[in-house]
Amino acid sequence: MNSRSSWRTSLYTIIFGHTTRAGRTFDLILIGAILISVAAVMLDSVTAIRDRWGPILYAAEWAFTILFTIEYLLRLACHPKPWRYAISFFGIVELLSILPTYLSIILPSSRYLLIIRILRVLRVYRILKLVQYMGEADRLIVALRESRRKISIFFLAVVSLAVILGSGMYMVEGPSNGFTSIPRSVYWAIVTLTTVGYGDVTPHTPWGQALASLVMILGYAIIAVPTSIVTVELTKAHGMSSQRPSCGSCNRAGHAPDARYCKHCGESLGP
Repeated sequence: MNSRSSWRTSLYTIIFGHTTRAGRTFDLILIGAILISVAAVMLDSVTAIRDRWGPILYAAEWAFTILFTIEYLLRLACHPKPWRYAISFFGIVELLSILPTYLSIILPSSRYLLIIRILRVLRVYRILKLVQYMGEADRLIVALRESRRKISIFFLAVVSLAVILGSGMYMVEGPSNGFTSIPRSVYWAIVTLTTVGYGDVTPHTPWGQALASLVMILGYAIIAVPTSIVTVELTKAHGMSSQRPSCGSCNRAGHAPDARYCKHCGESLGP
């Protein structure tokens, strides 16, 4: 092993590792820096604090950005497959967490997008050895992915319903009661269906109030639909994760969690 490979291996152990003391220390320092940098961005948005401490917060923002830029480049330099890491979740988040400061030279308001750095503290799962919770997150992602078609159809149905109800309210109430156009009436229908109820547009006629009552009742019924869809998929995902692995002989799955032998060919499923 040459000196370059040894250097990359040592750096990889520190930056990406979490089982060694050096790796854990690096991650803890990194998370502390991330939290401080996010706090600085949030404080900078407060006018009174910005007027008094603006230059210091601005300097801190650039200092943290340079620090995170060096860290990002080191990650790419020591990773065995830098491009694969660059397009991974954390790789993209790390890139997005440093770009806003450089973009702020052209677009000053873009610097507040640095708040995305807060996503990087998800590394605390590794440090605190909470990796088992990532399995729960994986099951949730699988459930959302499997239910995307049903939710898409449900979403289109709700949008269509909102357009129909909004148009009906526009005909019943009219511009004189605040429903000045169909788009504004559709906005009212969406706000009412989702049970938000801003109250900036309200029906005044008896027929309009009757229609509003119907929309409110529909809203409570509609909210339960996507919840039940995701719940069903979560149950399926949990059932699949709790099954025994595929048989090594016939390669068939679907065994019960406590099964010791394959129900298709009788081979042992292992311990």
